[in-house]
Amino acid sequence: MKHSHTVKAKKHLGQHFLADQHTAHRIADSLVDPNGMTVLEIGPGTGALTRPLLERSDLALWAIEVDHESILHLQQQDWMPSDRILEGDFLHMPLSDSFGDQQVIICGNFPYNISSQILFKTLDSRQQVPQLVGMFQKEVAERVCSKHGSKVYGILSVLIQTYYDAEYLFTVPPEVFIPPPKVHSGVLRLVRKSEQPTGFQYSHLKTIVKAAFNQRRKTLRNALRSAGISLDGIDATTLGLRAEQLSPESFQELARIIRREQEL
Repeated sequence: MKHSHTVKAKKHLGQHFLADQHTAHRIADSLVDPNGMTVLEIGPGTGALTRPLLERSDLALWAIEVDHESILHLQQQDWMPSDRILEGDFLHMPLSDSFGDQQVIICGNFPYNISSQILFKTLDSRQQVPQLVGMFQKEVAERVCSKHGSKVYGILSVLIQTYYDAEYLFTVPPEVFIPPPKVHSGVLRLVRKSEQPTGFQYSHLKTIVKAAFNQRRKTLRNALRSAGISLDGIDATTLGLRAEQLSPESFQELARIIRREQEL
């Protein structure tokens, strides 16, 4: 065993290291049928989740880490080839840089401070990301899976559920982390829908959904109008609803009605 490089959790990186092997194995076991596919672990930290992922013979594991100390620690463990440990920021690195056009499953105990951005980046890369399994702040995981009509239903709920089947798997208490976060965590699984919706572009849908939820207390008529979005062709009943009352399918239908050239 090589000398182990100790890694301190850094507050500015939102690091909370998982210190419970049972939880780590549950997360690793939540990946469904990777079939030898590439899995990219974001922010392996001390490697708590890395090890159970490496035990799965049905996937090829890579890791990306922004913290140099964690990189050194992983390289010293000799668990995986150094060329599969990428140093960099997942949010600013195109998947194609390391993986060309191959499919990549995303996994990780995600830093809370960037977890929503990881989901938006996944949406941007959805053609390349067939599945994501990860630990988020409990309320973020619940929001992603929530149905319309719920108070926590929002932009991410609509956008993720348009392209992925989202499932809240289990809750993780603070005490299994070092240092313990102030909140509970939730593990989430996204599986890309085999039938992707058509008739609108993602950027167009995103503009409409953001406009609707940015003023979520207003009716759709007022929220869209104040964002300069044309209301032509939308029925009066729909325009009288608030954003949280519309299902992802209703938003997709709106995106088809509000033609591309009317977008800001």
